[in-house]
Amino acid sequence: MTWELALDILLDALKDSALIFAFVLLVHVLLSFIDLKLANFLVKRRKTAPIFGSLFGLIPQCGTSVLGADLYIKKYITLGTLTAIFLSCSDEAFITLLTGWNERTIYILPLIGLKFAIGVLVGIIIDLIDKRELKEVEKPLEHTEECSHIHHHDEHDEHVESNLHKHLIHPLLHSLEIFAYVLIINLALGFIIGFVGEENFANFIQTNKYLAPLFSSIIGLIPNCASSLLLSELFINGSLSFGALLGGLLVNSGLGLAILLKSKEKRKDVLLIVGITFTISVLTGYITCLVSGF
Repeated sequence: MTWELALDILLDALKDSALIFAFVLLVHVLLSFIDLKLANFLVKRRKTAPIFGSLFGLIPQCGTSVLGADLYIKKYITLGTLTAIFLSCSDEAFITLLTGWNERTIYILPLIGLKFAIGVLVGIIIDLIDKRELKEVEKPLEHTEECSHIHHHDEHDEHVESNLHKHLIHPLLHSLEIFAYVLIINLALGFIIGFVGEENFANFIQTNKYLAPLFSSIIGLIPNCASSLLLSELFINGSLSFGALLGGLLVNSGLGLAILLKSKEKRKDVLLIVGITFTISVLTGYITCLVSGF
């Protein structure tokens, strides 16, 4: 591995991590103002929440799965909704398919439709089985005009400081923590892929096309944006079938799983989610390949 390649990997990792940081920070600042309303909205619509989760997951950005995992850790969304987000998200895969425009780009339409539908279906089934309660959402305090007149100056300052911490400092610190975690993973996997080489991946898959859906799903498990980009590029250049691409992108949940691993309380759910998404991805990949032809 040359110094130029190492520098490129470092810069790519910094760029991808910075984009996730900006996305997560922006969304968390917004959420700090509407978190109670969002939680109430999802709690009241538990049966249909996977639909909204699957729609959200379609946003072509690494941060969607990260934010979904974060909301799940806070008990604002159900396991089914989180799984719907993971199944529908594809990081920057859609952008790669569009920017690498050729006769295969049209497949982005059935790809989006299938990922959304599978995410919704699986999410709803999981929520019918998993009956764990969501976080109880407290009602915000309502301050009347009469009460506001009896507030002292120091209480006002304390209120301002509390709002500053809630709406800026806490989201910033939380986003910086995620940035550091994401950067480490991006660097590690970037060097692994750089060492092995994308051409070697392509050659291996082309010589083992009947195992391609399985291998694509294994690659999709890698918690990094690079895995979705790799699968998309292999599909664009004709090295990967649509079924294998679909399987790999279904299980690809970006860094969402890595964020779940940070939470001791939710680590046991990681194996369950991986088991569900990986099984669905492999089966869907092979079924699609059989229907459309390898």
